[in-house]
Amino acid sequence: MDCCGLLTAQKEPVPLKSVEVELQVRDHVATVVSTLNYENKEDKPLEAVFVFPLPGDAAVCHFSATIGQTQIVAEVKKKKQAREEYDDALSSGQQAFLLEESDQSPDIFSLSVGSLPPGESASIRLEYVTELAVQADDGLRFCLPAVLNPRYQPQGSEGASVQVTSVPASLVPYSLSFSARVSSPRPVSKVESNCSLDPLQYLNTEQTQATVKLAAGHKFDRDVEVLIYYKDAHQPTAVVEAGQASAKPGSLMGDPVVMLSLYPEFPQDVMSSLASCGEFVFLLDRSGSMDCPMNNSKRDQTRIGSARDTLLLLLKSLPMGCYFNIYSFGSEYEHIFPKSVEYSEKTMEEALKKVEKMDADLGGTEILEPLQHIHSQPCIPNQPRQLFVFTDGEVCNTKEVISLVKKNSGSHRCFSFGIGEGASSALINGLAKEGGGHAQFITGADRMQPKVMQSLRFSLQPAVEDISVTWDLPKGVSVTVLSPPITAIFQGQRSLVYAQLSGQSSAAAEGCVMVKYSLAGHPSQNQLHFSLTPAQDTGLTVHRLAARTLIRSLETENDEDRGEPDEGVKKKVVELSVQSGVSCAFTSFIAVNKDNSEVVQGPLVRRDVPTSMYFCSAMMGSAPMVPMACCMMQSDVLEMAYEDDEVEFNDDNEDVSPTASSDEGFSVGEVQVAVPKQPPRDPLLQLVSLQKASGCWLLDPALAAALGKTSEEVENTKPSAVNQEVWATILALIWLRGFKVDAQEEWELLAMKAASWLRAQNAPCVTECVEAGNALLGCNMQKDALGL
Repeated sequence: MDCCGLLTAQKEPVPLKSVEVELQVRDHVATVVSTLNYENKEDKPLEAVFVFPLPGDAAVCHFSATIGQTQIVAEVKKKKQAREEYDDALSSGQQAFLLEESDQSPDIFSLSVGSLPPGESASIRLEYVTELAVQADDGLRFCLPAVLNPRYQPQGSEGASVQVTSVPASLVPYSLSFSARVSSPRPVSKVESNCSLDPLQYLNTEQTQATVKLAAGHKFDRDVEVLIYYKDAHQPTAVVEAGQASAKPGSLMGDPVVMLSLYPEFPQDVMSSLASCGEFVFLLDRSGSMDCPMNNSKRDQTRIGSARDTLLLLLKSLPMGCYFNIYSFGSEYEHIFPKSVEYSEKTMEEALKKVEKMDADLGGTEILEPLQHIHSQPCIPNQPRQLFVFTDGEVCNTKEVISLVKKNSGSHRCFSFGIGEGASSALINGLAKEGGGHAQFITGADRMQPKVMQSLRFSLQPAVEDISVTWDLPKGVSVTVLSPPITAIFQGQRSLVYAQLSGQSSAAAEGCVMVKYSLAGHPSQNQLHFSLTPAQDTGLTVHRLAARTLIRSLETENDEDRGEPDEGVKKKVVELSVQSGVSCAFTSFIAVNKDNSEVVQGPLVRRDVPTSMYFCSAMMGSAPMVPMACCMMQSDVLEMAYEDDEVEFNDDNEDVSPTASSDEGFSVGEVQVAVPKQPPRDPLLQLVSLQKASGCWLLDPALAAALGKTSEEVENTKPSAVNQEVWATILALIWLRGFKVDAQEEWELLAMKAASWLRAQNAPCVTECVEAGNALLGCNMQKDALGL
């Protein structure tokens, strides 16, 4: 069955025919050029409106339209003025083009193509620049958002929600081509993607330049994620970019701008001693969309199921002596304990029992209220608060949520996780950036657990305090830092600083920047020397990224007071936006074809261009399966069309249509829809679930089964001088090291806790135990490898 979709304008002609994307990556900065080709095949003039996602930290810096041989380059103007010019042009029969950033979220844009006459074609060029985020495995992540899910409108909130026309990937009526060119001072070791790529092509023998393309046949059921890996990635760099010749000296665009990429390295002895205290607060999304599968091509686990498994690992890995609590939210929120409790065997087991029962059954996505409640709780002395937020991130009040986290950033660090396709990059990145933490995205075939455990490692690092950045520049050169102050530093993670340089210097002049901070009570510093000679062929990329950084910083400050925008701040933001050519919340790109002598005749017909929406689907049983949409909208009933049949869902994402049947599935007309069964539990998670809060395991039949042995085999091989808990714990460690080394990131922290517990027991015959355990399990582990 190939006809399905939300009841939108699915049968109307779509004038957008193709999208071409060219990605240019230079080290860790990306320039993206998107060309959207429109054609009006109808007999009446059209206005095409396309609402689509962009990376939340993108700096949109160019917008133009080509009609025939005529190119019209858009200007950045105040949003109200641009809208009035667009409406005036359309009412007078002129062609006009408008690009606007959403008021609610900086990762959603609306493109209006006005007065496209019958038979006419138009090509729209959109260009933006963005920094590439560093992942836990040192890969640089670029994401081309193809999926835009409807954003949940919080109850009682003011303002219109973002109106999105969405269809399943199979019904998206336009094609996508994607190519990337990568260049860096360091060799490119590999490029990976969640989508099929043609083989990587190196352009020189040093392998510092390469190209890659998206393989033919790509479907719009996922964002295009590209991971770029360099050799020796942790190298601090500085890029100085010359100012724009036509700009006024002393202005941001007229002066040189430097972009510093800093990688502080911490002493090994400090990093090996992870913190044994902290208040760990986990906030889990339980809205209906969390019932979607993690991977659309592999439907054996849902997002909520993966989140439950992840919470199991997190709770087992926490240090004794810390405090914790778990919140979950949808249209309302719940918490396991009235306030954070001390971590013990009793509290851990109580929490795990409740986690096992958590489903995606709480309706919408009201994330603001539980965050407000968490921040209203007094902090526990000497227990730094660490907040972990798990969500598929589809809310309209993004700026309000981020503003709340920033307001409370002095009392906590926030680690955020965007789950599945279409998660808002503005929300996920904004929470981590303003909360002094780290953001992770889990898409495609990614496993949630290793990424979350990496963030837990970050949270257990000592908090870096008293961070300062000082400059040593030649006489006559001054610096104005454009980036917000650095509030968080993690081992191996990049910190970016933009600064404007004023004054004159000699051709061979050098500057130096020094980052000072206190780590675990010890003063540390890192410094970087750099040439003040401007780099070649950078265009104005660094200036635009610097302008975007300053604009976002001013907007965030303005958002902290949710009343009317401060006119002084707004004026400064608008001036900066117009000067740099980078759009913002208060400005838009406007282009009017004033050279067109022919007035477009007749009333305009609006056509909403659909975007791809992530759809859950069932694939079990022999009957044809019907793709099912997740309940991601606020409306009481989400309707989907299957030719002449309809299925209805209530707020809990339950089927309420007359033909619904048992747990085994239900019928839609003559089509049987199956409900996926729960997959068997992962052996690793089975073993982890048996570990005690202290770090040890008990010798019982459940442990023997998890190790793949009988109770008699496990008990009869135990050295007589060793107690049962020590023997059981050594066996568990041998099994982890011997059979699950590929998942070490997931179990390493709980294994360290187990090894610490063993050392504290001062048990005799540990070497004999390890030898006996190796013989039983068929391994060859050394005592030192187990941390003993």
